[in-house]
Amino acid sequence: MKIKKTEASKIAIDMTPMIDIVFQLLTFFTMTLRVSTPEGDFNIKMPLAAPRAGTPDPDALPPMKLRLVAASNGDCADIILNARSFSGANRWKELHSHIASIVGDGSQKADAEVEIDADYNLRYENVIEAITAVSGSVDANGQVVKLVEKIKFAPPKAG
Repeated sequence: MKIKKTEASKIAIDMTPMIDIVFQLLTFFTMTLRVSTPEGDFNIKMPLAAPRAGTPDPDALPPMKLRLVAASNGDCADIILNARSFSGANRWKELHSHIASIVGDGSQKADAEVEIDADYNLRYENVIEAITAVSGSVDANGQVVKLVEKIKFAPPKAG
């Protein structure tokens, strides 16, 4: 019996259907992509240059130091703004009202600055409450009333 030797023919693979599928998937994911808006606009602005030394403006507000003291379980035990302490159930509202009285009608809002010094083991939601209390509120008409836009954080202290 003789076996006829034939050359092994190469099998040609058609790439057209694979390319079609890739483009269909690309089109599908491009059309269904939803770009979400950021949850909060913290208005972060980086400085352009180092501040120049000079005489401070006498009309400018001094930086306000907000100290958040943590209890052993991580809750906020005390809120101290400069030398005034806020405690009780309405402490965040009292802090907001006090900041609003310091900043005034809006002429000094651009200069107002708060430095938050939080204990290392303070829970995150308390820091967010502090930011909310000093940054502003929403009035009855749904308009945002801004108080302080410059908020910075002191380096954390372990303890």
